[in-house]
Amino acid sequence: MLWKTIGRMIVVPFAFLMSALLASAIVISLSLEQLTRTLHTAGDDSEIVVVMFHLLSKTATLLPALTLIPALAVVIIGEVARIRSSLYYIVGGGAALASIPLLAQLGPLSEAAPALDQALWHVFATAGFAGGALYWLIAGRNA
Repeated sequence: MLWKTIGRMIVVPFAFLMSALLASAIVISLSLEQLTRTLHTAGDDSEIVVVMFHLLSKTATLLPALTLIPALAVVIIGEVARIRSSLYYIVGGGAALASIPLLAQLGPLSEAAPALDQALWHVFATAGFAGGALYWLIAGRNA
């Protein structure tokens, strides 16, 4: 019993770290894809500068809301309640990361910045789904 508890104390943070790294990699790669698509739709160099400033203002709105607390809440609830369902971790991870743009819109910089695109919600939800699935594969199956 003691060894099982010590094992969970090692596996759960490791799984959370790996799922957070995977979700971060997905957010970065999908965001770069969105950036490339946006820049290719711009015409000349003056439009590219305007688009870059627009994207920087969106980034400034989003950065203060980046937090691991929603994902950590999903993990803690799943571990305490001993939830072994993959659906719980996948949907919970997607909901936890999709809440980040919502938190960004509630922040103090949200009035001055433009509204966040729907594609941003998709990027974060996709990263959350993947992170939740990885967490379930490593630690959630044996909660």
